[in-house]
Amino acid sequence: MDLTIRDIAKMAGVSPATVSKIMNNYGGISEATRKKVFKIIEDTNYQPTFSAKSLATKKSNLIGLIYAGKINVDFKHPFFNEVVNNFKKSVGALGYDLLLFSNEKFYQGESQYLERCKHFHVDGCLVIAGDEIEEAVHEIAQSQIPCIGIDLKLEGPHSSYIMTDNAKIGLKVVEHLYLNQVRKIAYIGGKQDSLIASIRNDGYIEAMRKFGLPIKDEWTHYGDFFEESGYELMKEILSCDEYPEAVFAASDMMALGALKAIKEKGLSVPEDIQLIGCDDIEACRYSDPPLTTVKQDKQKLGKLAAYMLDDLIRDQNDIYPVKVDPDLVLRASTIEK
Repeated sequence: MDLTIRDIAKMAGVSPATVSKIMNNYGGISEATRKKVFKIIEDTNYQPTFSAKSLATKKSNLIGLIYAGKINVDFKHPFFNEVVNNFKKSVGALGYDLLLFSNEKFYQGESQYLERCKHFHVDGCLVIAGDEIEEAVHEIAQSQIPCIGIDLKLEGPHSSYIMTDNAKIGLKVVEHLYLNQVRKIAYIGGKQDSLIASIRNDGYIEAMRKFGLPIKDEWTHYGDFFEESGYELMKEILSCDEYPEAVFAASDMMALGALKAIKEKGLSVPEDIQLIGCDDIEACRYSDPPLTTVKQDKQKLGKLAAYMLDDLIRDQNDIYPVKVDPDLVLRASTIEK
């Protein structure tokens, strides 16, 4: 039969609280009692249940993983998948496991993140940005549960966030093209009501104005970060009387969709139109041609999120928002002069 902590205590002639203290290395217990309890645990092969450990230590070693928003990236977005994978490796090394929360019933009024976090005794949460963020996300950020947001500004007594310095992305792209004598640039941005997309959009516009380059309405469109929108919007750009010399897409997936549309038109990249994406997902290395892109450091984002959350959980430091610098990665979809 399965033994409980009360059974171990009864065999040792001590209280369950004493057994709990011994198992969790608390002081104030005689060496003789420690040896006696550990001998019984060894002889009976006693394994404390998860709930027993959690109650005894006030710590579950569980991190809640929340894909926020009525429209969320879920497991479809390779950028966030890589960030989460790096986060998982780092928190795993720190002794944590991940608990994935579904938000499918939020819009039926049947569930809340804070309630479930308390039910599962999670030590903290990682929150991945989406669109149309639920009020429940901000509720948990304002609670006592430590939270770190990825591409999502979380503000609360035990919350912070981390993201790429998205304002610099457009400048890196436009500056590179300008230095290579490209002046006619089209832009495929993300949703204008998205925080990250709006920062990238503003950065692009500011960079174009800085170099005195024209921003043409017929060459400026906004998609949803996924391939299909890049493909359809590129077709709109190619329906104009004049083609741009280069296209900057605010995500690699939109850039890959744009690449398909350019090829279908019988044009070549980079000979006819140069193309730059953003994120540096794995597929960029294997597209034809390989895609020049602005790299978001997914390993650094994941590891920093893990260490920041662990510090919040252990109440080690005051944690402030962090922005990670992007880098331009040159491949064969652009031309250097």
